[in-house]
Amino acid sequence: MKSPGALAAALLSLACALGASIYAQTAAPSNEILHYGAEWRFVRSGDIVVRNSGGRQTEMKLDSSGLVSRLFRVEDDYVINRDEQGCNASLNFQVREGRRSRDIHATFDRQRHRASFVERDLTRNVVMTQKESETPGCVYDLTGALRRLREHPPALGSSFEIPVSDGKKTAMIRAEAQEKELVRTPLGQFPTIRYEAFVFGGAFYGRKGRLFVWITDDEHHLPIQLRIQLPFYVGTITLQLEKVERN
Repeated sequence: MKSPGALAAALLSLACALGASIYAQTAAPSNEILHYGAEWRFVRSGDIVVRNSGGRQTEMKLDSSGLVSRLFRVEDDYVINRDEQGCNASLNFQVREGRRSRDIHATFDRQRHRASFVERDLTRNVVMTQKESETPGCVYDLTGALRRLREHPPALGSSFEIPVSDGKKTAMIRAEAQEKELVRTPLGQFPTIRYEAFVFGGAFYGRKGRLFVWITDDEHHLPIQLRIQLPFYVGTITLQLEKVERN
């Protein structure tokens, strides 16, 4: 089941890039729930729900559907907590993919420039990985990196770098503003700017691939579409925003 397993990882990569999607929409922190649908090989493959609470916490739930769910059931839950400056504070990730059942927990200490990471296999009740690593102080997960991109978008043709960490690995990730495009989604047609985040090929993830994000070219800077291109045995996965709930 190499392809479904890689697909699950790809869906998670895309989901993580969604988490901070509403922070830049209003001057003050708000609560909002975003619903995305995933498509793989022209069929629906998953649903991602992103819940942002007051700008300090992002919760994501990823569920496979259709063919992918029959081949390789995915039910992942991801929670990132941030400090008052938006830097990583803690990360909790429950992985339920096929026969895999793992819990991942990471904490980040800005003053000590350290991150602690623990991954536990619940099926065997053993610790798979436990490590402490050095960080440059303030680091972001992929959701926080997207928040920074939306708040300070680079001009077309330019790029910026940001320190990204999941507690296990830390790297400087580059995002590049490539061109303007008109994108049609279930919510309508939007003028956007397409960005590429260079997270694959060893930059952050070892596998080869490309990650693109389309952000609306308006005051909301909403990530309306994401696409990941992986090797042929997985192919292309596209996420599009389908529903927005605000309160």
